Amino acid sequence: METAQAALWVVILLVALAIAFDFMNGFHDAANSIATVVSTGVLRPTTAVVFAAVFNLIAIFVFHLSVAATVGKGIVQPGIVDTHVVFGALIGAIFWNVLTWYYGIPSSSSHALIGGIVGAVIAKSGAGALIGAGIWKTVLFIFVSPFLGFLLGSLMMVLVSQVFRRATPSKVDRWFRRMQLVSAGAYSLGHGGNDAQKTIGIIWMLLIATGYTAAGDKSPPNWVIITCYLAIAMGTMFGGWRIVKTMGQKITKLRPVGGFCAETGGAITLFLATALGIPVSTTHTITGAIVGVGSTQRASAVRWGVAGNIVWAWIFTIPASAFVAAIAYWVSLQIF
Repeated sequence: METAQAALWVVILLVALAIAFDFMNGFHDAANSIATVVSTGVLRPTTAVVFAAVFNLIAIFVFHLSVAATVGKGIVQPGIVDTHVVFGALIGAIFWNVLTWYYGIPSSSSHALIGGIVGAVIAKSGAGALIGAGIWKTVLFIFVSPFLGFLLGSLMMVLVSQVFRRATPSKVDRWFRRMQLVSAGAYSLGHGGNDAQKTIGIIWMLLIATGYTAAGDKSPPNWVIITCYLAIAMGTMFGGWRIVKTMGQKITKLRPVGGFCAETGGAITLFLATALGIPVSTTHTITGAIVGVGSTQRASAVRWGVAGNIVWAWIFTIPASAFVAAIAYWVSLQIF
């Protein structure tokens, strides 16, 4: 009885740690949803975070749990995950999020979590315990999502420029100040739909491993779904202002029309990835879209040095969080 009770407390603490990561995900990635709408002056910062948080929450009614299923069942072989693996994965992801937030670097909470899972699993059972298809499609979209964001953002900008070529700049600005509310809402919807499901997936993984949920269940318990969506929305409301400045001002100078095109291109990418059950980085996606919009003006409109630093952070995300996760896994063996 004591052992079972102790195991229950470990599960409760790990669920709380996962919710903390989910909150931090919203906090860290708030910039992805609001940077463009704040930097163009369409919304005040405090209004923007509440606006984004509401759409994060509405996503619970829009998207199927395809991404949660990939994270919960499609990355690690059955029977490998235990409380130590989940602890290591969460510590690795949280470490990378805190580090990149502190330095104002837009990195991927999603890939930090995937890297954490990979590192903890390899520390326990080696690379053979991973499911190659789930890992490779996630890694592939490290490159596909920013490229698709870049492509759609730049195409949107070219299309809008052609449609409104006869309109005065003041009229275009006035029109897209309204339209950017639609695009920002859509991007926040995609952000909530893809990112909240990653934490749902790891809690689902934990509950299956500890026997609190059957492996054959088609979806996790409702309390997991509701709690994770609420946590990411609350995190978004607090906002990561260090990263907002980088995303909204340092990469390229945006006007409302550019913000609309970047958010719309990014939202389409997120909707597609979520429908396919692929955990993608909202950070990678919106950064690619912003660069795409800036590049349609002229190459010098993009601060490539800043963009290059962001790319380096992307490259190091999975190995860095995996390394910390492996250490955390070994430490956890001594603790519980």
